[in-house]
Amino acid sequence: MNILEKIALTKIKGIGPKLSRTLLAYNGSVEEIFKCSKKQLLTIPNIGEIIANTIVSKSFLKEAEQEYDFIQKHNIQIAWIEDNNYPKRLKNCDDAPILLYHKGTNSFNPSRAISIVGTRNATQYGKRICENFIQQLKEYDVQIISGLAYGIDSLAHREALKNGISTLGILGHGLDRIYPAANRELAARMLENGGLLTEFPSGTNPDRQNFPMRNRIIAGLADVTIVIEAALKGGALITAEIANTYNRDVCAFPGGIDQEYSEGCNYLIKTNRAHLIRNADDLSYLMNWNKDDSKNKSKQLKLIPEDMTRDEKKVYDYIHESEQANIDDIALFCDWPQSKLAIVLLEMEMKSLLISLPGKTYKLI
Repeated sequence: MNILEKIALTKIKGIGPKLSRTLLAYNGSVEEIFKCSKKQLLTIPNIGEIIANTIVSKSFLKEAEQEYDFIQKHNIQIAWIEDNNYPKRLKNCDDAPILLYHKGTNSFNPSRAISIVGTRNATQYGKRICENFIQQLKEYDVQIISGLAYGIDSLAHREALKNGISTLGILGHGLDRIYPAANRELAARMLENGGLLTEFPSGTNPDRQNFPMRNRIIAGLADVTIVIEAALKGGALITAEIANTYNRDVCAFPGGIDQEYSEGCNYLIKTNRAHLIRNADDLSYLMNWNKDDSKNKSKQLKLIPEDMTRDEKKVYDYIHESEQANIDDIALFCDWPQSKLAIVLLEMEMKSLLISLPGKTYKLI
């Protein structure tokens, strides 16, 4: 598939991630989208006169060509939503970008991925928690994701590099710049063990409205989002809220009741929007990340119940092969919407076919 055409789809004004997916679903490929007549385009839901005229005119191609030249010149890679290198966790989010720009040595599909977010005004308490927590994470084979902002974000990236942990920075602008500029050296080091990723093309400024969009990627890339320090208002709580809407786990470190930058964490815990954790052991318990020696033993044959539906058998067979499976991996394997999978899993629990473990993981009984 032509990279230029992939970029071109993102340049059409009025088309976001959801509508782009609709166009792909109706046409089968990005090439077929650009072969459509106006009449054909108008039969697609939410495609009106203006968007149909724009697609047919191909007035956006020059801008796409400029972007293509830029990524070629600067060795920038892309991840297209239909490709194998696209982050599988993010792909399960209905508002995931169809195209990502990235640089570095990163893998977008690590076995375990953690997003760490927090205030730009980190206190000594927050800094100590972040440093100690990431040092403890060395034993868990994780990738650490954050937003390369001042405060907790930058500290999380630095401590990850210090401890030999892969770390991925999600940007609210194009890869033609680093914001804040003070993090240029840090960003360069991250390319050697992790990388930088953005949905924004070159020339995109770090404008305020871009950062909530950036935050959804931070939440969508991870198994769990961890808030280390946060006030009641700010990007960290937005990221935590998005993670909850994605049915991902959220954790927060508690703080003093009179501390401004612990108010957000305490609020998340109080309102059951986040699990309280104190260290990496608490996280491993919550996420069911403890090492399981039984995985190394040969799988025992199970007597398959006869009253399973076809959908239940599909899920049953996958979990049996994997020993246990995360809900995102099951959804990706079955290629079902989360709403359908949730119903199937609930029915299977009621039939005592499987149990739900911490970390949105399922295991056969």
